[in-house]
Amino acid sequence: MKHVSILVPYEAVPAAIVDPRYMFTTVNQFLKNAGREPAFNVQLVGLDKHVPLTDGVFSVNTNALCNEVNKTDIIIIPALSGNVKAAVELNKSFIPWIVEQHHKGAEVVSLCIGAFLLAATGLLNGKECSTHWLFANDFREMFPDVTLTDGSIITEVDGLYSSGGASSYWNLLLHLIEKYTGREMSIMASKFFAIEIDRKSQSPFVMFNGQKKHEDEPIRKAQEFIEQNVTEKISVDELASRFAIGTRHFARRFKKATNNTPAEYIQRVKIEAAKKQLENTRKNVNEVMYDIGYMDVKTFRTVFKKITGLSPIEYRHKYNRSAAV
Repeated sequence: MKHVSILVPYEAVPAAIVDPRYMFTTVNQFLKNAGREPAFNVQLVGLDKHVPLTDGVFSVNTNALCNEVNKTDIIIIPALSGNVKAAVELNKSFIPWIVEQHHKGAEVVSLCIGAFLLAATGLLNGKECSTHWLFANDFREMFPDVTLTDGSIITEVDGLYSSGGASSYWNLLLHLIEKYTGREMSIMASKFFAIEIDRKSQSPFVMFNGQKKHEDEPIRKAQEFIEQNVTEKISVDELASRFAIGTRHFARRFKKATNNTPAEYIQRVKIEAAKKQLENTRKNVNEVMYDIGYMDVKTFRTVFKKITGLSPIEYRHKYNRSAAV
């Protein structure tokens, strides 16, 4: 039986504590109904016995303090809320225990923005991680030694797991259920909780918002120029010339400031504009393509699918109610 320690941090999202507990205990019941032994011993573990959440609207009574748990097999770090830097600081007393348990063999699982607390341990340095797409820029700023994977639902490396944004942590929980109890239990859980099994990407949900928290003013102006001229065909040479910077130097500065190459940034801005039109207008795919400065249908579809994980038509049917009707 695997010992599962679900952390109860200060400023945690209550659902991200309740949901994994519900998942593991429900699978235990499935196993019991099938005449098998339960697979998980689940505990809520905190720094205090009583943890108020969401300004005291909710509170959680923990089963044990972390210093009382000498050995565990799986640590679940739930999503945090509010100011993530402050939330990590508030929960830094968890860090030595998490590191110690991982060195003893425990797997560590972060859900959504819980990745910030996992990254603060240093265990992810030089490794890949995922988190909510909305907090990607903040994450990269705080943890430059961690490779953030855009759009991933699940990452797994050296016993360290992370999930993408919000409800995608259910897919990571299903992944763990399959790993420890088998595919049959994972399928049963996916049906019970009405979760789309094997979902791999959060790309269709991402709303691109270019990283502007940097001090490179010419690059910020270049970003604004791109965003204000979404219908135009803009080259890197043109941007570099406009801001009186050598092309290679401009490209290096742009990548350093925004975490995107200029070409990637132009693509992301254009595709974001296309997504909004596909969501909110009755324009067909070709009309949208021309509106954002693409002339070649194949190129547009290829870039759109690379960024969103869906074809333009699939995206329109998914998010445009009138189109679906």
